Amino acid sequence: MRFQSISVLFTASFAMSVAGAASAAEMSDAELIKNAMSAGPSTVAENATIMAFDEDGQMRTLREGTNNFTCVADDPTPGNNPMCVDENAMAWMMAWVNKTEPPANKVGFGYMLAGGATPSNVDPFATEPPGGGALAQEPPHVMIFNLPELPQDYPTGGETPDMSQPWVMWAGTPYEHLMIPTE
Repeated sequence: MRFQSISVLFTASFAMSVAGAASAAEMSDAELIKNAMSAGPSTVAENATIMAFDEDGQMRTLREGTNNFTCVADDPTPGNNPMCVDENAMAWMMAWVNKTEPPANKVGFGYMLAGGATPSNVDPFATEPPGGGALAQEPPHVMIFNLPELPQDYPTGGETPDMSQPWVMWAGTPYEHLMIPTE
């Protein structure tokens, strides 16, 4: 069930760029595992379930894990976006994909230590940057999802937040979450 949910999540939200999928599809399983593990600290990634996209945008398990984290190799969107998330973060993400209310009392945590790229820091459902601009390049960071209440002193920054300090992504939506750079 857990991996079926992961497949639905990533297929629905990230299967929009054929160019990115093709490059990931060309990687060997060993390269995909290395890419996925780059998202988290070695102590987490070494024991995480590792998943990757196939050429059809479906998820496949490359390695079963023994902790509550799943590391996913670069998704089919532009840019390099591997991530490692815990089970609560996965539940939050499923709510985001299904456009439902995030689960109550399930604070989640995720790593993107290889950095990432996003079409929008404002719109949780954007598939392209506003006005055809460039993707926002995120530094290596961690994320905290589904806090009962966000601290009031974290900046939102709109489409162009100062990514050298913590900020709120998708502020004012049910999917707002803290982005905390690690460098």
